[in-house]
Amino acid sequence: MAVFTPVSLDDLSGWLTQFSLGKAQAIKGISSGIENSNFFITTDSGEYVLTLFEKLTFEQLPFYLELMRHLAQRGVLVPAPVANQQGSIINALNGKPASIVTKLEGESQLSPTPVHCAEVGAMLAHMHLAAQDFTIRQPNLRGLSWWRETTPVVLPYLPADTQDLLRTEMQFQETFAASATYAQLPNGPVHADLFRNNAMFVDTRLTGFFDFYFAGCDTWLFDLAVTVNDWCIDVDSGALDFPRAQAMMDAYHAVRPFSAAEQQAWQPMLRAAALRFWISRLYDFYLPRDAEMLTPHDPGHFERILRLRITHPVPALN
Repeated sequence: MAVFTPVSLDDLSGWLTQFSLGKAQAIKGISSGIENSNFFITTDSGEYVLTLFEKLTFEQLPFYLELMRHLAQRGVLVPAPVANQQGSIINALNGKPASIVTKLEGESQLSPTPVHCAEVGAMLAHMHLAAQDFTIRQPNLRGLSWWRETTPVVLPYLPADTQDLLRTEMQFQETFAASATYAQLPNGPVHADLFRNNAMFVDTRLTGFFDFYFAGCDTWLFDLAVTVNDWCIDVDSGALDFPRAQAMMDAYHAVRPFSAAEQQAWQPMLRAAALRFWISRLYDFYLPRDAEMLTPHDPGHFERILRLRITHPVPALN
């Protein structure tokens, strides 16, 4: 959530008149992340988050924002989009599509315990079930098709042994995605980016998931694997922390039991989740975009995780 498109208090003040939120009092850019321009804003009626979308179009955005509204209406802890006086939740600001959503209480838990991981696992399962009747369909735009397109772009920047790893894992994932086991995996709308900094807590109480702008329709197991690969690891090494991983998986399973196909697919899916973010970080590192506040993530982090998921066993799904 870098700032690519600046927004001044004057810009906000004029734009905000279409909402029933009172006058704008303050605006502050959010520096973390790399996709959209995000701001904390304060109005007469409270605090909110303003997002200007740098890549997503007016045509693409209803999937994300309507999904958030759908989930919020069903009791899933997510920010609710705020409609203007005409009922629109997507409105142009400084030449970009923009939206306002409610601000979640608390702060991100960057050193999670098994208790935090269990909270996340249970709510993720509730989210998957709540989204089953969501009618808008959109594929995961950072799924296998994007990996195919992006791998040849980043390969020239890598040393030979790292190129070999990327090519070999892509071949493995192509085979896995074409398998009968993969075809049996339950799927639907997923968050697809549920890292520690995309959830909020007050002490050990989860107050919500946010930043749904990588969401899409994919397997639910992929969503869980992405989450485990961030919440349940030693950050320095990438190794799984088994107590945290087991807490998250048990809590998820208690809400939505795993299928036989998911039990078979768990290790390949953890590799897929690591590969997705390794490729993404390679692309952002070697082909960065300009932004006022932008810190590219280290691609080596997910390379380490991928190597470990290939060579080390993981806890089995119950």
